[in-house]
Amino acid sequence: MNDVTSQITGFLSAALRRRVEPDDDYFAQGFADSLFALELVTFVESRFALTVEVEDLDLDSFRTANRITEFVRRKTGAPESGEAHAEGS
Repeated sequence: MNDVTSQITGFLSAALRRRVEPDDDYFAQGFADSLFALELVTFVESRFALTVEVEDLDLDSFRTANRITEFVRRKTGAPESGEAHAEGS
């Protein structure tokens, strides 16, 4: 697991108070709701120094830690094998 994904799973596990794996769909499992989605977007913006635009607000991009990692890579221009910029790392 790369650093971006581990930061995301760490946040998700702490926020949802259960272990979250990179491919776990916490929305489908009923562990997350729309209020949590806002918290998740705020975390992604602050942690990875990016802005989630209105057109980015597709739940499918935020369903799993791996999907969030791919979203962060797209927004930051990080290559597949590289790491996305992370504040405080």
